[in-house]
Amino acid sequence: MSSNLNILLEMGFSENRAKRALTATQYKGIQEAIDWIGAHENDPSIDDPFVEPQGHKLCEDSSADGGGSSNSEGQQSTNDPSQSEAKSLKCDDCGKLIKSTEEAEMHAARTSHQNFSESTEEVKPLTEDERKQQMDRLQEKIKLRQQEKKALEKKEAIEKEKLRRKQGKQLTNMKQQMETDELMKIAEQKRREKLEDKLARKKVKDQIAQDKADRAARFGKTAGTGDSSVATDAAVSQQRKEPAPPAAKKEYNEARIQIRLTDGTTLKQTFSADEQLSAIRLYVEMNRSDGMGPFTFMTTFPRKVFTSEDMETPLKELGLIPSAVLVTKPL
Repeated sequence: MSSNLNILLEMGFSENRAKRALTATQYKGIQEAIDWIGAHENDPSIDDPFVEPQGHKLCEDSSADGGGSSNSEGQQSTNDPSQSEAKSLKCDDCGKLIKSTEEAEMHAARTSHQNFSESTEEVKPLTEDERKQQMDRLQEKIKLRQQEKKALEKKEAIEKEKLRRKQGKQLTNMKQQMETDELMKIAEQKRREKLEDKLARKKVKDQIAQDKADRAARFGKTAGTGDSSVATDAAVSQQRKEPAPPAAKKEYNEARIQIRLTDGTTLKQTFSADEQLSAIRLYVEMNRSDGMGPFTFMTTFPRKVFTSEDMETPLKELGLIPSAVLVTKPL
């Protein structure tokens, strides 16, 4: 049993997990094996009985010669009492003494050294102090790796928080810009309404003045003060008697929409008459306070539930101008 395997067993890992981790990491070291166990601890087969892969074993007799001469020589060398007993393996590439064939395989996997020979030198086992020092170094490496992992996780958490705050700030700025645009639209609408009212009043006054002049010319009256008052009263009276011309149908370019959410709150916004119903749905999704979930719109009077095909229809074709009240309806 290798020293690395012994260390993993002393740390509390099962033999199957330890062997499977060392084999999967090609015997590169304790830390690599521990990292592998941590990454695969939820695998359903990690505690199954481990079967070592069959491969070329070091120090096996590679000769396929079946002649009796080689066998007899091997028997003579074995039975010869003068022949020294091999107590270890030696790496001819670096000179390191290795205790067992399994450790030689691990050494070959770590260093890519391939030349080994038997040696009569005995590998001294680790003393208690040496084993303790090795365990302390291993624990220190594990602790350092955990600290690096925590530092990396903390850094990632900080970056995520920065991104979240940046996105929140962008969303807030977007909402503020939409509110500013809405206020500007309302102010522009009021300004146009005042201007239209002023023009209408001026038109009525001009018409009255024209009627006064026409009547004065027709009846040959002078522009005296008293006669002017009579003419003015007559013009006003005549204008009241005459039927007013039919008002031209007004074209509306905007739609003032009030949206009632499922939690009772209300949203108000002004949209272009040429905008589609999907623009109102997008506005609700960005500003709603009643949670998430798919929804559609409906009107109460006359009652109408809008479908997905209506989402691509302009507001003026849906009869939502110049103003309307929409109620959100969950799907």
